[in-house]
Amino acid sequence: MDLEQLMPIIIIAIILIVLAVLFTFIPVMLWISALAAGVKVGIFTLVGMRLRRVVPARVINPLIKAHKAGLDVSTNQLESHYLAGGNVDRVVNALIAAHRANIELSFERTAAIDLAGRDVLDAVQMSVNPKVIETPFIAGIAMDGIEVKAKARITVRANIDRLVGGAGEDTVIARVGEGVVSTIGSSEAHTAVLENPDSISHNVLGKGLDSGTAFEILSIDIADVDIGKNIGAILQTDQAEADKNIAQAKAEERRAMAVAQEQEMVARVEEMRAKVVEAEADVPRALAEALRSGNMGVMDYMNYKNIDADTDMRDTIGKLTQDNDDNEDDNHNQ
Repeated sequence: MDLEQLMPIIIIAIILIVLAVLFTFIPVMLWISALAAGVKVGIFTLVGMRLRRVVPARVINPLIKAHKAGLDVSTNQLESHYLAGGNVDRVVNALIAAHRANIELSFERTAAIDLAGRDVLDAVQMSVNPKVIETPFIAGIAMDGIEVKAKARITVRANIDRLVGGAGEDTVIARVGEGVVSTIGSSEAHTAVLENPDSISHNVLGKGLDSGTAFEILSIDIADVDIGKNIGAILQTDQAEADKNIAQAKAEERRAMAVAQEQEMVARVEEMRAKVVEAEADVPRALAEALRSGNMGVMDYMNYKNIDADTDMRDTIGKLTQDNDDNEDDNHNQ
């Protein structure tokens, strides 16, 4: 096969390659879809998106959707939001939902909410259809010491103007919980809360708890009220137990001091006995010294011994008499 016969095949192959590259780099089908939807987008605009590393479908498809919904949104706005890291499709859906609900919402405001990390579409839907937030059981103690547990349902509506910088659901729940605890604590008796649980919602709702949040509180309803522990009685019991332990500790301290004092007295008695024994040991030496020095005669010594023996005899007789009396008393008692 000569070169003249190969040339048409080569030319066709080159054309096919060029077309493949062209259709790959230039989204012709997307351009045709935009023209069919009445959106004027130049082919070179799509090429520029490719050069700026923007996925054309992420911009053109939301643009077609916005145009069909009657929104005035430009390609540059959507492309700039895409380059900023935003979700273009969600922003356009939020604008369409706000437009259908007659809520004034600009593209700049919607883009700012989306870039702040909020789900702007969910916020618009919540503005139309309020959301109910249910709190866990919140425990408070009335003045009579009885614990009261209450569960509240908070109906909120998104405040689009405060979505950027406004507090979230956790703050609303915390504030409502604080108001419930305060209301229960100010009640004189737990029965008053049980009889009129609406007093909790009225007091809490009147405090403006949605200030600084991304929501507007429409109503606070008490879903359930339950009785908990008798905290006052528990505290009194604990206090009585603590007082008892303190009294026992003080009594033990006094007992230990008394035992120590008793042992000290026993030691003193033994000391005095030792002194008596020591003094008695000096008596024979004093007698011997008196005999040697002539201050005491033999007859005087004999009289002393007789008196000492007579004293010992009297002591012995006295002990025997005491023992007999004790035995007679025991026999009589038996």
